[in-house]
Amino acid sequence: MADLEVTEPVENEQQFWHALNSILSAPCPTPESLDDVLRSWLELVATGRDRYLDDEDDIATCSQQLRLSSIFRQNADYVRTQIIYSLLQEDEYGPLHVISNFLLLDGRAEEETFRRMVNEGCFLRLLELIKSCGAHDGRLHRLLLELMYEMSRIEKLPHQDLAQVEDEFVIYLFQLIEAFSDDVDDPYHYAVIRVLLVMNEQYMVASASGAVDPTAPVTHITNRVVKVLSLHGPSFRTFGENIILLLNRATETSLQLIILKLLYLLFTTKATYEYFYTNDLRVLLDVIIRNLLDLPVEMNTLRHTYLRVLAPLLSHTQLSQPPHYKRDQILSLLEILRGSGSAHFLPPEPTTLRLVERVANIPWLVDDEDVLSPVPMKSLTQAQNGSTVSVIANVHEKPGIETPSRKSNLARELRHEQEDAEDTVRSIIAVSPASDTPETTTSNLSVSSTIEGHKAAGRRKPSPPPARRLRAQKSLPIVPKHRHGVPVSPQPPHTPTRMIENSTFAQGDKHGVAAASSSSPTAASAAEAVSGDGKVSGLVAKKQPPKLPPPRRGKLRAVNSLSTLHPVTESLPQTGSTPVA
Repeated sequence: MADLEVTEPVENEQQFWHALNSILSAPCPTPESLDDVLRSWLELVATGRDRYLDDEDDIATCSQQLRLSSIFRQNADYVRTQIIYSLLQEDEYGPLHVISNFLLLDGRAEEETFRRMVNEGCFLRLLELIKSCGAHDGRLHRLLLELMYEMSRIEKLPHQDLAQVEDEFVIYLFQLIEAFSDDVDDPYHYAVIRVLLVMNEQYMVASASGAVDPTAPVTHITNRVVKVLSLHGPSFRTFGENIILLLNRATETSLQLIILKLLYLLFTTKATYEYFYTNDLRVLLDVIIRNLLDLPVEMNTLRHTYLRVLAPLLSHTQLSQPPHYKRDQILSLLEILRGSGSAHFLPPEPTTLRLVERVANIPWLVDDEDVLSPVPMKSLTQAQNGSTVSVIANVHEKPGIETPSRKSNLARELRHEQEDAEDTVRSIIAVSPASDTPETTTSNLSVSSTIEGHKAAGRRKPSPPPARRLRAQKSLPIVPKHRHGVPVSPQPPHTPTRMIENSTFAQGDKHGVAAASSSSPTAASAAEAVSGDGKVSGLVAKKQPPKLPPPRRGKLRAVNSLSTLHPVTESLPQTGSTPVA
């Protein structure tokens, strides 16, 4: 695109955004006016990249405003074509940055943009720009790497484009990873690693195209990624550490697949059997076991790919040497994948069983008693053999799809069951006949209040705790019936008073009672405690222990018989008192 001067000078960030809105809102009745608007937009954003657009998101905002404008909505194909041609012709880093940002943003929204870029030969242009701008513009270099990755994983690259990739370019990418090995969170790590992974996938697809399509021309293309690792693997071990870390963190299915494709080639190529460190292989085995156990039933493609990688990992690498790492866990995993003991679920499909048996027949996993009678394996044809490169190479998944988890699916099912239960309760309340009984009204109110309470629990303050209930007072202990060996006879509340009135006081022996009362304060207080109506008005005084030894058993029986016939209020005799007859 030719340069076009901006009519209004831009001196600050506010004027920049105002000028951008003015350009995108201009009418475009003719193709020439549309070209002028695109040139003005490109020049303005490229000029403001180093002044006002320090963050990559700011440039993405400018690209998004172009996509949302009426100019793009009415002329989408024409705008995409013009910007793609600008990528092929532009040489300045500022406009190239803006163009690459727009193509990356638009391609993620519409995959057809990436396919048009492949058909227009943008791969070789990106290859050239990545080689030249790495030491001059780091922001553009990283953006070009992301654009190459996104474009290459959408569409198959032509053979002539892959043939232009040289060993020096692949070595340059590996050296970038080693240069930033001290910072695993550096953006260059994942950007460069993804380009190497997608290039390996393109090589695999190109080599397997003859097996899939017999009519395709047979062309031999060397896999530069595996070749460099075979010749210079010990110098680029940081790449191996990072792809294991990336597989451990990856949640996107397509990213997991391209990592597993490279791992399969490394574990089936003799020169790269021992490319990884032993500890890294153990971490990789832990990741594979965890992911296989966590995959839901419907993810057969990803499960098969994991099993195809697991077999050469256990048989060709350092894990095949003793001490064997997690042998029991691997055997337990195979039993689970076989469906042993799960009578409530459908048996696994034949491909899964075949791949599981392939892993189970690894020599150091076979028990001693099973060596004498190994499981027979049927010979597979080229089309049935699941371990061929063509089968793994042609496994694809749409970018952006997250791998579901068995745990998340279980939580989702429980949530759906809870919602279904609440809907059932609501339907029962809605269709039940009206009733005036207190029980029905109370039940409906309690159910509806419970449902509404669960809804409003997150938006209202918690209610105060209920009032504390008072505990019932405990009863007093029972008075013992024996005191110092002398049995205490029970005194009915009414009988003693009446008998005293009929016997003692009726006989006129008031002098003896008064003498006993005056001589014994305890007896006097006990007499005052008994009122005329037979009720106890005060506390009964505690009796003193006897001064004399207790009587014998024969005399005790006589005393008890007499006290039963003639109960009286007893008082202890004291010196100078007159006993009562």
